[in-house]
Amino acid sequence: MIRLHPEIADALNHVPPFDPLADPAATRMYLRSLLAAKPPTDDPRIAVGHTTVPGPAGDLTVRIYRPTDARPGPRPGVLYFHGGAFISGDLDTGDGNCRDLCLAAGAVVVSVDYRLAPEHPYPAAFDDCYAALLWTAGHADDLGIDPARLAVAGRSAGGTLAAAVALATRDRGGPALAFQLLLVPALDDRCEQPSVDECVDDRIVDGRVVRGMWKLYLDSGAATPYAAPARAEDLTGLPPAYLEVCQADALRDEALAYAHRLIAADVHTELHLVPGAFHLFEGYAPTTHLARRTTTAWTEAIASALR
Repeated sequence: MIRLHPEIADALNHVPPFDPLADPAATRMYLRSLLAAKPPTDDPRIAVGHTTVPGPAGDLTVRIYRPTDARPGPRPGVLYFHGGAFISGDLDTGDGNCRDLCLAAGAVVVSVDYRLAPEHPYPAAFDDCYAALLWTAGHADDLGIDPARLAVAGRSAGGTLAAAVALATRDRGGPALAFQLLLVPALDDRCEQPSVDECVDDRIVDGRVVRGMWKLYLDSGAATPYAAPARAEDLTGLPPAYLEVCQADALRDEALAYAHRLIAADVHTELHLVPGAFHLFEGYAPTTHLARRTTTAWTEAIASALR
């Protein structure tokens, strides 16, 4: 494994080995038990509500975050997809990022509780997320969103879904997007990049988890660009992008390659490589300067793009 940044190296000493793919149901319970001790914090600056929206296989639950300040006029809108290796995660696991987005960008944030593999393999999660985009754009007036300032965002598997939705809405002539925020995304199911094999540590998301994750997500189906965005042959015409990439992450090289392809396709792209950081390090060491500086970088980037 790549040498870790000294500020976060000790964080892994307190993490036991864990195989999140061995029992997806147990993984979901484990994540919820962690969250039970740290429920979403009430913040008078943010109003939070829930509603259901029509999905391809029934209603989807979304959580909506609104700034409570009295700023006049419609606001930017951000459609957010949580992470969890396509098999876990929920509205609570994405809560912190959604609050950061809401406050930093002054945006209405719509967080999507999409279906999970292996019970619901691809294209279930993608279909849910694209349906949520159509609903959000179609209800922009009701939500108080400026449709010219609509973005997609996601972390890890959620970053995959954000990139896929950006591709799909371009291809299908769907709602125009002003920005895509891709935080440590998984983009290439082929797992051929060197970083997949360089990252070996059974306490975090390493190459073993990445390969297994794709098997559960794709099941026996073929990977399309809406499953693995790196398979898209043409990246022209996509919205401006910000990619967070961690140096000690199995997903590092595929994200770097995607960023370079976006740049070559004349897509305005900002790339932030976090030195010596492992996948989702912010969750393990949230109070470190490195984590705070990283969060500030992406919140400022999307806030600037949506002004």
